[in-house]
Amino acid sequence: MEQRRRDSPRAPGCLLGYVVALLLWSTAWAQIRYSISEEVKEGTVVGNLAKDLGLDKNTLKERKYRIVSSNADPLFHVNQNDGVLYVSKKIDREEVCAQSSTCLITLKTVLENPLEVHNAFVEVLDVNDNSPSFQEKGKTLEISESVVPGARFQLKAARDPDSGHFSVQQYKLSQNDHFRLEVKDKEDEGKIPILVVQKSLDRETRERHSLVLTALDGGKPPKSGGMTILVNVLDINDNAPVFTKDVYSVMLDENVPVGTTVTQVNATDLDEGPNGEVVYSFSSSINQKILNLFDINQSTGEIIVKGLINYEEKEKYEIEIEASDKGLAPLTTEKSVIIKIVDVNDNTPEIEVTSFSSSIPEDSRPGTTVALISVNDMDSSLNGKVICAINDNNPFTLSPSFEENMYSLVTKSPLDREKQSKYDVTIVAKDAGKPPLSSEKTISVVISDVNDNSPVFSLSPYTFYVTEANEPGTSVFSVKALDDDDNDNALITYHILRSEDTVSSFLNMNSETGDILALKSFDFETLKKFQFQVVATDSGTPSLSNNVTVNVFILDQNDNAPVILYPLSSNGSAEGVEEIPRNVNAGHLVTKVRAYDADIGYNGWLLFSLQEVTDHSLFGLDRYTGQIRTLRSFTETDEAEHKLVILVKDNGNVSLSATATVVVKVVEPKEAFAASDVKSPAKDDDSNVTFYLMITLGSVSALFIISIIVLIAMQCSKTPDYTSKYLEDKNYDGTLCHSIQYRSGDKRYMLVGPRMSIGSTIVPGSHANTLVLPDRRRRSEEYNS
Repeated sequence: MEQRRRDSPRAPGCLLGYVVALLLWSTAWAQIRYSISEEVKEGTVVGNLAKDLGLDKNTLKERKYRIVSSNADPLFHVNQNDGVLYVSKKIDREEVCAQSSTCLITLKTVLENPLEVHNAFVEVLDVNDNSPSFQEKGKTLEISESVVPGARFQLKAARDPDSGHFSVQQYKLSQNDHFRLEVKDKEDEGKIPILVVQKSLDRETRERHSLVLTALDGGKPPKSGGMTILVNVLDINDNAPVFTKDVYSVMLDENVPVGTTVTQVNATDLDEGPNGEVVYSFSSSINQKILNLFDINQSTGEIIVKGLINYEEKEKYEIEIEASDKGLAPLTTEKSVIIKIVDVNDNTPEIEVTSFSSSIPEDSRPGTTVALISVNDMDSSLNGKVICAINDNNPFTLSPSFEENMYSLVTKSPLDREKQSKYDVTIVAKDAGKPPLSSEKTISVVISDVNDNSPVFSLSPYTFYVTEANEPGTSVFSVKALDDDDNDNALITYHILRSEDTVSSFLNMNSETGDILALKSFDFETLKKFQFQVVATDSGTPSLSNNVTVNVFILDQNDNAPVILYPLSSNGSAEGVEEIPRNVNAGHLVTKVRAYDADIGYNGWLLFSLQEVTDHSLFGLDRYTGQIRTLRSFTETDEAEHKLVILVKDNGNVSLSATATVVVKVVEPKEAFAASDVKSPAKDDDSNVTFYLMITLGSVSALFIISIIVLIAMQCSKTPDYTSKYLEDKNYDGTLCHSIQYRSGDKRYMLVGPRMSIGSTIVPGSHANTLVLPDRRRRSEEYNS
C-alpha cells in the first residue's frame, strides 16, 4: 500500500508526457523550440515542424524533408507526409543529459532542391522518477568525548539522478539531544550534510549514538532515502590538525603527465605522540571522477595527477582534503583545494559534411549550393577559434552561414564539363592556437553534362573527287562530326539536307556512320560537279545540329571511244573515196581524217596511224593531225586505186580506238579538175567553219593564259604543304589543256592535256574536248623543199 501511495501522484505527470509540450518560437534566431517530458511513449507527437516553419506539406516528400543525425538510433523522427515530429523511443533524461540543469536536444532538419537547413530544439523536462540514495547504507563515526559543541563532521551527500527541484533538496536527522544537522550547498557537489555536535558528549553516560539521516527531494510528494549513522564516543584527543594556509588555489595545464605534483597541503597538530601525527586524505564525500584523476600522499600531503586531465571535460576541480591525527579518537580538519585547468590546444578541428550533392549540372549558376559543412573544435578561446578554407584551383568557394562554424560550399564561376568533369575539393579547417592544429577533408564533385555543344565536322567544307562509272549502292565518301558533350548529348545522327537539286536524290546516307552511298553511276560527260548539305544532329534535349557543305567533283575515265567525223559514208560507216590527179607532186594533201573523243586530257588526246595501206612508199599519215599526203610522185606502174585503213586511238591507260577507211583513186588530170570543180563549194563551207573555230581557239587560249597566271599567283601565296583546290573553281567545265597537280587527303593526282600553241586547230564537232596539233614536221619539210 505504501508503494502504491507513493506512485499514484505520478500518474498526472506521466499523462502529461503524452501531450505535446508548449511550442516556443524564438524570433531573434528564427528557431523552433519544443518541450516534452521524459519517459513518454514511443510515437508521442512533439510538434508540427512543417506548420511552424511555414512549409507546404505537398513539397515535404518531394524535397526529402528529414532529420540529419549522426546517431544510429535517433530519439526523434519526422513524418515526410505532414511534417509532424514524433518520439522514436522512450527518453531517459538522466541518460541523455546526466544532471544538467537544462536538457536541450538540437535537431537539424534538411530540405533538398534547393538545400535548406532549419534547427529545432527539444527540451526534455525532468520527471521525479528517482529517489535519493546514499552511497553507504550505514556510516560509523568515532568522536572523542572531549569534542566541544559546534564540532562539525561532514557526511557523504545523497545522490538523486533527477535534476532541478527533483534532486536532493533537504536532509532530516532523527530526533536526539546531542547532534543537529547543517547543510552546506556546494555548486558542483550539491547539498552536503554536516553533522554538528550541539551538546557535549559523555562516554561514561552513553558510549554509542545511533542516528538516521534522511534525504528528501523536491517532488510532490517528495521521495526519500535514508542512512544509519553510528557514533562511537572515544576518549580524549582534544586538538585537531590545523592547515597552514586559509586558501589553496593552483593552475594546472591539461594533458600533464601522470605523476605530476599539483600542489602540497600542510597541517599541524599541537598534540603529542600519535594524537599529533597528521595524515592526509580526500574527503569521504568526494566524487569518484576526482578519485580517478587525483591522488594524495598520506604522509606529505602532495596532490598528484593520477589520470588524464582534459579541460574540455571540466575547467575547475574543488577537492576537500582532510587532515586527521592518529589519536584513538582522531580529530579531522577539512580544507578545500581549488584546481583550475588551463586549456591547451590539443584538439584538431572536426569537419562534418551535413548535406552533399555529389553531382551538379554544368549550367548551374554561380552561387549554387553544393554542400553544407560544419566545423567544431573542442578547445576554448583562441584554441577553439576555427578558420575554414578550400583549395584555390576549383570554381567553388566557402560562404559563411549565419550560424557560427557553419559554411556553404557554393559555385563561384560558370562550370564547363568539357574542360573538367570532376573536382576534388579539399576543405581545410585550422584553429588559432599556438601552434595551430588543422584537419582536412576531401569531397568529390562530379559535373554532369548539359547539351551545350553542337556537333563539329572535321572539315568544312568537304571536297571529294569521285571517279565516274562508280558502282551504284557502294559508299563513295564519308563525313565525320564530333560532339564534346557526353552520352546521348554526344550521339550524332546524319542526314542529307534535301533541296530542289535532283542530284542529292541520287545519294543515300548512313545516319549512324556518316557514309554516303551513290544510288546511281556518275557520268563525267553528263555531270562534272555538284554540291549538297549534310546535317549532323546530336541526341540531346533539346537537340543541337550543324551542317556542312559537300563539294563533289567527278573525275573523267577513259570510257568513250574516238568517233570518226570524216570520212563518213551515207550508211554511217567511216568510209570515204578520194580522187587525186596522177601528176601531183610529193606532199600533196590527199584528205584529212577528222575524229573527236568525249573524254578529256590524255583520255581525249587522239593519235592517228596507218593500220593498213597498199603501198607504204606512196602515202604518209600525220599522227597528230590525221592528214594524208603523198610521199612521192605517181609512176605509170602505180595502181589506180589504193585502200588506206586509218586507226584512231586515245591515250588512256586502256586506250580505245576507231578505224576509218579511205579509198584513194588516181585519175588523169582532166578528170581530177572536173572533180575539183564539184568539190569546191564544199571546201568553201569548210573554210568558213575553220574561221569560226580559229576565233573560238583564240578565246580559249586567252582564258588559258589568264588561268595560268591566277594559278601561279595562288601557288606563290600558299604554304609549301598546301592542298590544291583547283577543282573547286566555280567555272570548272572539265576542259584541261595543261598539267595540274593537286592533293586530296593522302593521295596525289595529276591531270595532263596537250599543250596549245599557235596554229593549233579544234576539229569541228569535238565539243572543244579534242585538241589537234599542226604537223610541224611536215611543214618544215615543205619549207625545205
